[in-house]
Amino acid sequence: MNGPWRSWWRQWPRWVVRATMVWALAYAAFGLACAFSGTSLLYRGDDAGPPALGLAVAGVGALAMLACAAVVRYGLRPAPRVLLWVVCGLAGIAAFGLLMDIITLMFGQGLDSRAAAVNHALAATGVLLLAATARSDRCPSRVPAPSTNAGGPVPAAASRPVHLAACAGTAAFLPYMAMKLIWASGGTFAGMTGEEMLAISKRNGASGIWLILESWGLDGTALLAALGVFLLWGLVRPWGQVFPRWTLLLRGRRVPRWLPLTPALIGAATLAPYGVVGIGYCALATVGAVSMGRGDFHTAGDALVVGWIGLAAFAVYGAALTVAARSYWLRTRVGVPIRGRTRPA
Repeated sequence: MNGPWRSWWRQWPRWVVRATMVWALAYAAFGLACAFSGTSLLYRGDDAGPPALGLAVAGVGALAMLACAAVVRYGLRPAPRVLLWVVCGLAGIAAFGLLMDIITLMFGQGLDSRAAAVNHALAATGVLLLAATARSDRCPSRVPAPSTNAGGPVPAAASRPVHLAACAGTAAFLPYMAMKLIWASGGTFAGMTGEEMLAISKRNGASGIWLILESWGLDGTALLAALGVFLLWGLVRPWGQVFPRWTLLLRGRRVPRWLPLTPALIGAATLAPYGVVGIGYCALATVGAVSMGRGDFHTAGDALVVGWIGLAAFAVYGAALTVAARSYWLRTRVGVPIRGRTRPA
């Protein structure tokens, strides 16, 4: 970013409140339109939720407008700030499922609902705007810092605890990837053969890309897990801050902060709560407090084994991604990096 655009972007605390107000108005209008048109914004498989949920979306937009109006009128006092964070949390709940929408589109499969996907995207945008507004009076001063040829802070590795979190996130995905690759290669795991899993994928409307990968002995979710591990270590190691040599024209240039942080925040906000809640349910099912549906598996016990492997991977990786994203955010701020951290300006 150069010239006027860079100057405008650096002054984000001055315009973010107005941008959030525009988003809140659009989000409230979207919720009302869905409610009065009978469009559902919640799907669980083929089951659609009540269209009245659009009124809840409109309510979130209305609360956001109220919070922004209070900020404009009175400034960022404690009450408006608390309301902004509350609405930010509600928008985060509404954004749950955005990662699944992105994965579905990546593999060329159809969405359960376009309106629900739009709601997820709008809510995620609101999370960023609301959080930025709540912190707009705490933007640190920008001062020169040691830089590479491309400018910006010197790339620095994360601290040792963050590295340990990344190791845990990587290790948590290994059983999940192994399970998926066993099925993709035609093997048997948890009583299910590779042929049975392929038939289930076809019955559930898997795309051609997904089926081609399966025919090659690869699983789409295992590949995504590998990309997730790559992202995790890119957030932790210095090479995640500068484009490598093989990028040709971009080599040596700094990676824009939003490029790794956007998928990291989406993944953390989706996988961590999904995995933690899922592990709690699996624990209750293990001790017999609740029943575990067998789904497409032959027994409930098989489904429980697969549930433990998958949900534990999501929970641990999601937590590690949260820690790594925070570390990356702090280390790439303009300031002086010290032992993997950034000294505030």
